Parts: sequence; C-alpha cells; structure tokens
Amino acid sequence: MITLLRYHNGSDKALAKFIHNIFGFYPKNISLFQLAFTHKSIANKTLSGLTISNERLEYLGDAILSAIVAEFLFKKFPTKQEGFLTEMRSRIVSRSSLNKLSQKFGFEKMINYVKPNDCHSKMRSIGGNAFEAFTGALFLDRGYDFTYKVLVDRVIRLHVDIENLEKNDNNFKSRLLEWAQKEKHHVDFRQLGCKGDGYDKLYVIQVFIDEKEFGTASDYSIKGAEQLAAEKTWHIMNPQNEVS
Repeated sequence: MITLLRYHNGSDKALAKFIHNIFGFYPKNISLFQLAFTHKSIANKTLSGLTISNERLEYLGDAILSAIVAEFLFKKFPTKQEGFLTEMRSRIVSRSSLNKLSQKFGFEKMINYVKPNDCHSKMRSIGGNAFEAFTGALFLDRGYDFTYKVLVDRVIRLHVDIENLEKNDNNFKSRLLEWAQKEKHHVDFRQLGCKGDGYDKLYVIQVFIDEKEFGTASDYSIKGAEQLAAEKTWHIMNPQNEVS
C-alpha cells in the first residue's frame, strides 16, 4: 500500500496528496507526475539537447485518453454506429472539455509555468495540455487497465455529462463542414498569421466559403482558432440558428 510516507520532498508530498484527493491513488513514480505538471515555458534542456517538459507525456496521454474514451463509449453504446461514437469521443476529449476538467480539478495551482502576457486565455490551454500529460504519466506509472479505471470512475462518470453531450453539438467546425457538403459549398480554413513566439504564439484563422471571407478568430492552438472562427461564421450566416 502506497502512502504519503514514501515521499520525502515537500513538493512531492503536496502533488501526491493533490492526486490522491481527486483521483484516489498515490503515484508509484512521483517524478512522472512532476514532469506532467512542468510546462515548456520553464523547461530545461539535457546535455543531449532534449527539452524536459510535459510535451512528450502530453503526446502519449492524448493517445491513451482517446483509446480509453473510445473503449468506454463502445461498451456504453453497443448499438450505436461508428459515426456517433467518433463524434462523441471527439466532444469528450476536445480541448474545451479538457480545459474545463482541468479547471474543475484545480490543475492550474499545480502547474509549473511562466505566466504569459494573456494569462487567462493561455492558462485554459495549459490546463488541458496538463490533463493529457497527467494521463500519460498515469499510464506509465500504473498501466492501461488502472488508467482506464481511474479515468472512467473518477472523471468520466462523475464529471462528464454524456447525456448533455449527446444533445448539444458545439463542434462548429464539424457542423459548418457538414452543411457545406450538403449544400455543395467549399469551406477553407486559412491561417492568416500568428502573433508572438515560443509557447505564447497566437494563431489567426479566417474562414472562407466559396472564396468569400467570413469569421476570423485567434487562439493559442490552430484547432482552437479554427473552432472559434467556425463558430463566428456559423452565427454570421445564421443569427437565428436556422442553418441545418
């Protein structure tokens, strides 16, 4: 049985207690979880040039989280087709959903990072990324089956409203593309540029429909900017939400 007694460093104890209070377990290898909460803005480099941050764990966690949600949905909806399952998975693991979960769990108080100029906007992205990195650390620390149980029992069942996700479609990019395909229009998402540099880079995206300019938006990820631009375009085209 793992308890707080195994952690000697104060920072390790605080993180282990934080994880236990939310997810119900103590880490075996606390250094994995320390890394999961280390943002690249304060990352150090090894002698070989490798950047020590949570980005590699984020990459791994993204894949593991997607697999776990896919398995959960496959079991929960035995009669639903692939299209429904894919869309539901995409809603659960969307950047917006992960950002909200990280805020609910209080991840921001555990993340080591340098505050950007636009702290509020950037912090939302940092939280979602840290949640994926946490998932990667959990997988390496305890394996797939344990990770599945923790995320399903402690996260999905308690904090993800599956019924509401079924009813509400906030994926405006998907809705816009489906409408365009149905009505035989061409939609293009173009990157107009980016502001800032390093981890503080802000991407600017504009939607073009049949070469006509529509919504423009910016975000700290290309996917996020595309979603915001699609949402603006959707409401420009249809203020009364009549487009279907």
